[in-house]
Amino acid sequence: MKKKMRWIVLIPLVIIATGGFSAWIVTTKWLEEGLEPKANGSNEYAIVLGAKVNKGNVPSLSLQYRLEAALAYAVENPHVKLVVSGGQGPDEDIEEALVMKNFLLDNGIAEERIIVESRSTSTYENLLFSQELLPDGVDSVTIITSDYHLHRAKKLALKLGWDTDVVAAETPEVVAGKVRLRERAALLKTYIVGK
Repeated sequence: MKKKMRWIVLIPLVIIATGGFSAWIVTTKWLEEGLEPKANGSNEYAIVLGAKVNKGNVPSLSLQYRLEAALAYAVENPHVKLVVSGGQGPDEDIEEALVMKNFLLDNGIAEERIIVESRSTSTYENLLFSQELLPDGVDSVTIITSDYHLHRAKKLALKLGWDTDVVAAETPEVVAGKVRLRERAALLKTYIVGK
């Protein structure tokens, strides 16, 4: 009887461990695939995905890194227009997109190159609401966001009919472990439910 009880406990544990390991391997592959293809300026529009804004309208480190990547790309590709995308979270004093726009303006990017999308509260909405602001017929865009976030953003963009290339912003070391773990769960959810 004890042996039977041991197997009743052991089999589900083995199944859970195997499933968890498999999910880890698959999501690791997805995170790596998100980094390609690298943007080369061939798309007219680049969408910069928002992240948390701290008190005093100061970009979080994640948002700062995204903005720095966007700025470098914009300077290198002066024909590209930037859609800054992010609404106001419950713990934010201002829309993320406005903080992003101000950063780019303060760093020499002309206002006519910046399109503001300030309603979104999720990655899917970032892309959906940005699409509404672009001319009809745009079927390919550049996505600028944190490296760990790119695969999911690309997958969601594909659902909206967009081909994409990417600019990967560095992930701050202080949050890397936490955000990558959370992103793995979000990737699985996206593959299951579609958003």
